[in-house]
Amino acid sequence: MDGPGHPHTPATVLVVEDEPSIADILQITLRFHGFAVAHAASCEQALALARELRPDLLLLDVMLPDGNGWQICRELRAERDDLAVVFLTARDSGGDVVGGLALGGDDYITKPFNVDEVLARVRAVLRRTRRATPAERHVLRHGDVEMDEATFTVRRAGQPVGLTPTEYNLLRYLLRNAGRVVTKEQILRHVWRFDTVVESSVVETYVSYLRRKLDGLGPPLIVTRRGVGYGLTEAAETADTADTAAAAAAAAAAETETDTATAPGPPEQTGDRARARARDQAGP
Repeated sequence: MDGPGHPHTPATVLVVEDEPSIADILQITLRFHGFAVAHAASCEQALALARELRPDLLLLDVMLPDGNGWQICRELRAERDDLAVVFLTARDSGGDVVGGLALGGDDYITKPFNVDEVLARVRAVLRRTRRATPAERHVLRHGDVEMDEATFTVRRAGQPVGLTPTEYNLLRYLLRNAGRVVTKEQILRHVWRFDTVVESSVVETYVSYLRRKLDGLGPPLIVTRRGVGYGLTEAAETADTADTAAAAAAAAAAETETDTATAPGPPEQTGDRARARARDQAGP
């Protein structure tokens, strides 16, 4: 199994689980399928190992003896945008699922679980979050927005935009569907791999995250089609707005320079100049 940043090295998974039997079966399964695996049984251990090992993916229980997985996700998300997080917990209410995804989780699996399903979901998340190899390099562009799938980077108007893996995948899905309106259900299926609509409010949350990060660098990019879904503004409209703003700024600067260059000097003192000419004509 290839890691996100290194296509020829195993992806590293940090299993955060305090129940020994569950932790053991997860570690055995993941190692058997080629992953590098580390284990933490508490919040303190999880944070320390995550910072030391910098794993590609966190398989995270919520209820731990010294705290909860929500806090671990929150802290590590603040430090790393590229860490994939999959919650694995007995907390199965709709509110818990939405809360976990809103914190930055890339997937949410409830207990009891099937190990084959866990393995499949871990692989799916890593496929969505891993960086492409040079041979797979592909750049998506829309107006002044550019996404480089080889380096997992996004720029707007030439400025870098830091996105979490889920934000990145949501923007990528919208870029790949530029010119179309996609529904919340389609987004859930393609970004989160969920087939139900109970978690659909998480889409709104992540759209707001993207808007907050992208709209500060240019005109609004994501359009809400009420009752339908989301789309992107026309590329030409985005580019024209940016070009118009740049042209207006350049024109204002040029006008300022012209005004400075042609500004009149102090009024001539005509009487003094006439007397000086008369003295010159009269001679010494």
